[in-house]
Amino acid sequence: MVSPYKRFTFDGGAGTYIGTALLGLLVTTVTLGIFYPFQVVLMQRWRAKHAFIDGQQLVFTGTATGLFGLWIKWFLLSVITLGIYLLWVGPRIEAWKWENTTFAAAPVGAGVPGVAR
Repeated sequence: MVSPYKRFTFDGGAGTYIGTALLGLLVTTVTLGIFYPFQVVLMQRWRAKHAFIDGQQLVFTGTATGLFGLWIKWFLLSVITLGIYLLWVGPRIEAWKWENTTFAAAPVGAGVPGVAR
């Protein structure tokens, strides 16, 4: 039996994606990669804003300043290890993204029988 609704949905469009990606790319390029955490946060907020699981919207709570310290540490470790540490950076960034992603707050009365929304 097919579910009456899609469990996972995404409603993002090409226009806002391209605009967000270009802004992040511009900031990252102009700062020679130093502001890459800003681009990561910008894109994750866009993805979360347009993603729904079981009808609940996702929210990205991470900040560029929160990632910046980690980014500097990972950069220095990569330099010290002649780039070998870069193999660990990608998975670390992905873990950080998921650790900072949650569900949006439910509306007052949501899920409470007899309470109108």
